[in-house]
Amino acid sequence: MAKYETMLITTATLDEEANAALVGKFKSLIEANGTIDSVDEWGKRKLAYPINDETDGVYTVIHFTSNPEFPAELDRVYKITDGVLRSMIVALDEEQAKAEAK
Repeated sequence: MAKYETMLITTATLDEEANAALVGKFKSLIEANGTIDSVDEWGKRKLAYPINDETDGVYTVIHFTSNPEFPAELDRVYKITDGVLRSMIVALDEEQAKAEAK
């Protein structure tokens, strides 16, 4: 099992309930394939540049532990889901994971 961090930017045009449902879908997918260590909801922020003609996005950061094959599947699901503007998944080494825990 390895530790990962994913940042997800969803469209700000969704209302709060729809955005929570979208993020909840990804949380349940992660929990089905590993464990969630922490969830940090940054909320609505202005984007540095427009993405798909949108200037605002809702940021969510999730730290999780899973098998090494799962992040590729999670990335595939991000790419085919409407409402996701950008996503990134990063593998954390042990030193980074300890620093994040503090």
